[in-house]
Amino acid sequence: MNRCTPELPLPTSRTDSARSLKAPRAVAAAALVGLLSLAGMSVPAHAQVQPGMGVVRTFPDASLRGNLTIQGASDAVLNGRTIRMAPGMRLFSPQNTLVMPHAVQGQSFKVNYLIESSTGMLLSAWILTEGEAAQPRQGSDTVQFNFRTDSDPAKK
Repeated sequence: MNRCTPELPLPTSRTDSARSLKAPRAVAAAALVGLLSLAGMSVPAHAQVQPGMGVVRTFPDASLRGNLTIQGASDAVLNGRTIRMAPGMRLFSPQNTLVMPHAVQGQSFKVNYLIESSTGMLLSAWILTEGEAAQPRQGSDTVQFNFRTDSDPAKK
């Protein structure tokens, strides 16, 4: 049994040497093209959340509307209040793909969200497109009453 690899024969002519050099050049060129395309795919974190592209989403009936800012690994600000994120918290982009919270840290988004009932932690949030944000939902920033009071600024 021979465990050593046999030596490759040396090229005997000029055409043989040219053929033996083409294979490594082709592999190197393919590797270079792969690296360049990989480098072109890196996008800054602020550009990773893009507007929806015709995706129609349905949200749970229990979801509320608010403004979300991710502060850290487990903390966020929701409608001006600090809230903890659940360990399995999912943040969805306008295209309904998962967004890693550390990639959008410090940015504010209008979202529909779910709070886990037993712990009070943020469980899921969907970053809204402009069209989705225009639809009314409970918990939105706008205050809607069917009555007026003396302190109502619209009356004065």
